[in-house]
Amino acid sequence: MRIAIGGFQHETNTFAPTRATFEDFRRDGGWPGLRRGGEILDTMVARNVPIAGFIEQLKGTAHTLLPTAWAATEPSAHVTQDAFERIAAMILEGVRDARPDAVYLDLHGAMVTEHLDDGEGELLARVRRLVGPDMPIIASLDLHANVTRQMLACADTLVAYRTYPHVDMADTGARAAHLLLQRAAGLPRPAVAARRIPFLIPLSSQSTDLEPSRGVYAALAAMESAELPTLSFTPGFPAADFPECGPVVFAYGKSAGSAQAGADALAAMIEAAEARFDVQVWSPEAAVQRAMQLARQASRPVVIADTQDNPGAGGNSDTTGMLRALLSCGAPRAALGLMVDAAAARAAHAAGVGSTITVALGGKSGIAGDAPLEASFRVEALSDGRVHCNGLFSRGATMVLGPSACLSIQGVRVVVCSHKTQLADQALYRFVGIEPTEQAILVNKSSVHFRADFTPIAHEILVAAAPGPMIADPGGFAWTRLAPGLRLRPLGRPFAPR
Repeated sequence: MRIAIGGFQHETNTFAPTRATFEDFRRDGGWPGLRRGGEILDTMVARNVPIAGFIEQLKGTAHTLLPTAWAATEPSAHVTQDAFERIAAMILEGVRDARPDAVYLDLHGAMVTEHLDDGEGELLARVRRLVGPDMPIIASLDLHANVTRQMLACADTLVAYRTYPHVDMADTGARAAHLLLQRAAGLPRPAVAARRIPFLIPLSSQSTDLEPSRGVYAALAAMESAELPTLSFTPGFPAADFPECGPVVFAYGKSAGSAQAGADALAAMIEAAEARFDVQVWSPEAAVQRAMQLARQASRPVVIADTQDNPGAGGNSDTTGMLRALLSCGAPRAALGLMVDAAAARAAHAAGVGSTITVALGGKSGIAGDAPLEASFRVEALSDGRVHCNGLFSRGATMVLGPSACLSIQGVRVVVCSHKTQLADQALYRFVGIEPTEQAILVNKSSVHFRADFTPIAHEILVAAAPGPMIADPGGFAWTRLAPGLRLRPLGRPFAPR
């Protein structure tokens, strides 16, 4: 086969403070910047991203990969219309010019744009119109996809991650390749059945390191068979205000009956576990006080997730609530990252290591209850912001975070950088001279992905809710457009349009 490949990744928090522009997709940062044509095959190797797994799976086969365009950027508010239309046009142009026998797309599944509720559904619909009704189209999706009817209708098969932290992104691309090869071998387009789960699931409660998600995904894998070749559960991204936001089960079977039976069984299991989708969330001060208490007897750091300012869920990674809590509680041997403040990083570079600078750090996003922290900081280390990551989630990635520094205040060290990414890898401390294993307390601006690299070194993990745009309890968002009756959290009140 001649297989056109490409990708477009964005997770949209419609309540977040900043939109995703074309420049955000074009620039290298926590993700590689926009890649076109052969650049994709050169860049997307030995990385934990789906398209890398797809490419690796097809190496050495008789099939030809025809790269179109691939783009991703950190989660934020809506993708601008300009960015969506320009990148979608690149992918469509590449598919048209490739004259392929099949198409694979590396998508997220939770993209909302300025002009579209369902970015991926629209992209898949445009590809389907271009290639016709019979050509196989397969797409991989993030576990946090808000899967829509249009996405299911326009793709032959959708296959989603099964881990959160997403340590299986490349593996999911490889599974997509395997399913496409089955189509090439003569397997007809499978029947699909989907079931919507009637409640939103908080992000921290979706972790597959914890129950009930761990058991749900183990059961999902065990249910697959020759009759039910692939089954997915996407808990959804509970911060996108549109009617098809929410968890979905979707199953592909050799027959409509097998697909429906698989979807029904998995959905029933998830709904029966509704009350168990809950993780304790601490206030900032309570989390720090508990961490200090634990640290007195611990030989490993206590890790606190600053979940509501998670840049992996739309935060700008610049709120100061957790830093203020560390200072007010007098936390010893504590470190926090990443604090995104390009102006503070520039000031640190201008002053030099060993200097003291007075800046208004962070707090630039206009989040209610948050403000810059005006104080004097000692410059402990400087970096150009190029970081090679080795943890299971970020493995193989070289991040470009711009001018960066380690600033200290009252014994608390803060990793300051110029471009955002969530702190999900130990290297994001080490690149400015902080050894994470030697700290008593680590505060990571992340919700769950940090667990992949930090659970092995953590004495205990706490989840804290300082002011930020990714509210830990989805019932706290000012929803206006959800499906009527959808419960806003497990066992929570149903959404009722005003």
